[in-house]
Amino acid sequence: MSINNAILGLLSSRPLSGYDLKKLIQESTFMYWSGNNNQIYKALVELLNEGYVTNEVKHQESSPSKKIYTITAAGQQELRRWVLSSPEQPEVRKTFLIQLAWCNGLETDEILRLLDGYEQEIRSLIQLEQGKAAKGGVAPDRSPREALIWRMIDANILSTYTSELQWIREVREAIIHEEEADVMNIQVITKEDEQYIAFRSSDLMLSTEQDILDLVGVCMEHNIYKVLLHEEVLSDDFYNLRTGLAGTALQKFINYRITAAAIINRDQAGKGRFKELLAELSQGNTFRVFALEADAEAWLLQV
Repeated sequence: MSINNAILGLLSSRPLSGYDLKKLIQESTFMYWSGNNNQIYKALVELLNEGYVTNEVKHQESSPSKKIYTITAAGQQELRRWVLSSPEQPEVRKTFLIQLAWCNGLETDEILRLLDGYEQEIRSLIQLEQGKAAKGGVAPDRSPREALIWRMIDANILSTYTSELQWIREVREAIIHEEEADVMNIQVITKEDEQYIAFRSSDLMLSTEQDILDLVGVCMEHNIYKVLLHEEVLSDDFYNLRTGLAGTALQKFINYRITAAAIINRDQAGKGRFKELLAELSQGNTFRVFALEADAEAWLLQV
């Protein structure tokens, strides 16, 4: 699409001067050209040569004379031909994405500040669009349908900005989760074309339901649903079935289709009701307990 098409569209509403066209283009969000004088007048010269517009000089007593441009019948036909042509593919031109692509060398807090700054820019654009809509925007008012279409264009722009805010939140959460994974000494192990996540650090000790949800979140973040739990990850409450913590963990594993293997010494594994629970679980593929890491890994890789 060229700026010539946009100018024909604007002139189809009413005759306009070059200054009027420049102002309307600059105020528009979806007409993305800079709208400077060179662009406008170069396009108008081309349209005049092609017979798509005419102009006349309008004299004003208190102001300089100006040229008023009017679309011709040929211009109307050309506009109709272009409107009926196959739509172009949407373009993605966001400088911020290029910035983000090379941000790996930054500290986490620097990346988060970068996201915060971009979010503020998007929120400012939303406020700007909402302000334009409150003033009636620049939509032509020749018919109710045309006014409706332009309102829906405004809605599309706002929807794009709103989606961008959601994306920013998702990136921020992913960065934070990745940072937490580093702190928790999480390892993604790949063997025999299979992957599992090894939780080794007591920083992720399963002491509450939220800890279990954090573990599930790590699995979802990496899209890996096999986990190896080292003994230091399991709190005393996990072994005490009265707390319900082990039951909650097992239910979450079932709900999210997580397969878990735990490395637990014989003393802990052989205690009372916990021993009975392990005996029941040994028949399924949701949770198993092993004394040796090699055995736990071998089971994870084959289920």
